Amino acid sequence: MKLVYGVNDKPKFSQVIIFAFQQLLAILAATIAVPSIVGNGMSQSAALFGAGAGTIIYLLFTKFRSPVFLGSSFAFLGSMFAAFAGAVTVEAGYAGIILGAIFAGLVYVVIALVVKFAGVKWINKLMPPVVIGPTVAIIGLSLAGNAVGDVLKFAENTGSAFLMSGPKAWIGFVCGLVTLITVVLCSVYGKKTLKLIPFIIGILAGYAVAAIFTVIGIWTANETLTVIDFSLFQNMQWYPDFTFLTAFKGIKAIDAQYIATIAVAYIPVAFVVFAEHIADHKNLSTIIDKELLEDPGLHRTLLGDGVGSMVGAFFGGCPNTTYGECVGCVAITKNASIVTIITTAILAIVASFFAPFVTFLATIPACVMGGVCITLYGFIAVSGLKMIQSVNLSANKNLFVVSVILITGIGGMAIQIGQVTLTSIACALILGIITNVIVSKAKEEE
Repeated sequence: MKLVYGVNDKPKFSQVIIFAFQQLLAILAATIAVPSIVGNGMSQSAALFGAGAGTIIYLLFTKFRSPVFLGSSFAFLGSMFAAFAGAVTVEAGYAGIILGAIFAGLVYVVIALVVKFAGVKWINKLMPPVVIGPTVAIIGLSLAGNAVGDVLKFAENTGSAFLMSGPKAWIGFVCGLVTLITVVLCSVYGKKTLKLIPFIIGILAGYAVAAIFTVIGIWTANETLTVIDFSLFQNMQWYPDFTFLTAFKGIKAIDAQYIATIAVAYIPVAFVVFAEHIADHKNLSTIIDKELLEDPGLHRTLLGDGVGSMVGAFFGGCPNTTYGECVGCVAITKNASIVTIITTAILAIVASFFAPFVTFLATIPACVMGGVCITLYGFIAVSGLKMIQSVNLSANKNLFVVSVILITGIGGMAIQIGQVTLTSIACALILGIITNVIVSKAKEEE
């Protein structure tokens, strides 16, 4: 892919701020969603601060060569629930989620040490393009339902289809459609600047349409027209409520049994996220045309991800992970400048202390973000499919590997073993690796 800005390129300061704001919009919804889902008073602002701080740690470990943002990881949701469920007090639960992130981060450190001494050839052999390509595609395809569900946020999900049961459903759909079409038009027909910021233009267009309907709804007291929840400004959190401040009060309530519970809840999940870590970096490598597992090296990306995850949890409670949304944004805008990612991290940290700004971002309707995510997740899927262009799919040995990964991943084969959940991506990757090992010795068909 021909990039407009390469990893080492430095756009003008005014451009960097705009590019960074766009990246922040791309990762925002998921980053602040995790603390909202977990509850127990967790702070969205603190999660945003933790994501920014964790990203800076990651960039330091990777010598500023890997343009990706770290945000709150959904993979650890079950682990975080387990931490609070097994805690004697809420404060102890906060201490537990920090301890859990440390356990998960240590898994990354151990794997990084193994990779440092053993190299990455075994990983390339275990996960060749025929395995990693469809796995990356699954990362995007597995999120397709989320994007469509957001666009049709106000429609009724009957199980087999979304029922457009009222005006609000159609209004949300129109807002999402306006956003999607604006992003596409800017990316395809826009001049150089518009091509670099299609998400900002798309979100502003969708937000403007949603705001018009909402103002009319408020003016006429018609609830069905209100798409934006402006009431969020009434309960703004003016400063980040850092996790470690609350956790400090709960340390005394932690015992050996609770520590064991945390270890069981977090450590196995770290191995699952490790597989997604490789897939994300393989995908990003194809976009920037540079093998990140070799330079700066998988051991460095793992250390950055692991330590960055610990830092994110220390401040915001949520372990961090590399974000596919960021990778998709790099792919669509063709802007891989590391300066943009650094600025995004700094902007996230600064924004976490500015309540009106964070609240404004939180008021962006799900239907609008859904329109953006259709393109983001789609590009992730397409990037994975591009990896298997050179694979001979006429040969059954390759066809079976790709088929197993795509069907199990799209079919949602997720398995729960105790408190540990193997996501559909993890299951698809594991089965793909096993299938590839089984057929690897078969002769290539003519």
